[in-house]
Amino acid sequence: MENIHIHVPYNKIYDYIDIIQKEKLNLEIYFDSQSLDRITTKDIEKLKKTLSYEPCLSFHAPFMDLSPGAVDSKVREITVERFNQVFDIAEILSPKSIVFHSGYEKWKYAFKVKVWLEASLKTWEKILPRGENLKIKIAIENIFEEDPENLQMLMEKIRSPYFGICFDTGHFNLFSKKSIEEWLYSLNDYIIELHLHDNNKQFDEHLCIGSGCFDFEKFFRLFKNENCLHTIEAHTPEDVFKSIKMLEKLIK
Repeated sequence: MENIHIHVPYNKIYDYIDIIQKEKLNLEIYFDSQSLDRITTKDIEKLKKTLSYEPCLSFHAPFMDLSPGAVDSKVREITVERFNQVFDIAEILSPKSIVFHSGYEKWKYAFKVKVWLEASLKTWEKILPRGENLKIKIAIENIFEEDPENLQMLMEKIRSPYFGICFDTGHFNLFSKKSIEEWLYSLNDYIIELHLHDNNKQFDEHLCIGSGCFDFEKFFRLFKNENCLHTIEAHTPEDVFKSIKMLEKLIK
């Protein structure tokens, strides 16, 4: 179960702490910018003590208004500042990985993927050394990507064992115009984490595994990586536990 994590926002952890402790859940903790503005070292030390069963952890970095591939250097500067705040917390809690959004949108960049790539490299050259020094993997998540091209380009440029892909099934289901076979052909060697949730191709519903139309059985027939983190991103406790049961059947 070490490789099965449950996504939970930092500001919701204590709402669900009884069930988290009872089930000894491994967590992917999401830190939004508002939480980062309030968090103190004392708060993180309290959380570490609260999670006394020593779960395996991963993090999700903030993303609203941030852009690691921003052309504007001031926007990149703020993005790097926020990302470093997450690494400050990581120095205390020691997550296995931290997930970051890619920030690529074809309309925003007028289809000029190389413009996004050049700016992205400037961001990651400042962030990656912290991950490598702390032995924490950086996982770049697909969001609005219609194909895997920009992510593959980023991976091929950086080529670090501490830099990889977080493949999100729900986002693929909503936005991709390429098949799952094409995505895995391009990215399979780089995928270090999965975000697992479902939808019906209309909205990012974050349903439990098997409740929408993403073909999980086909995906897990094609994708084989026992060391990959499997993060469940269902949004209710009921859907989380349904997803755990479904996932255990799919990967056994």
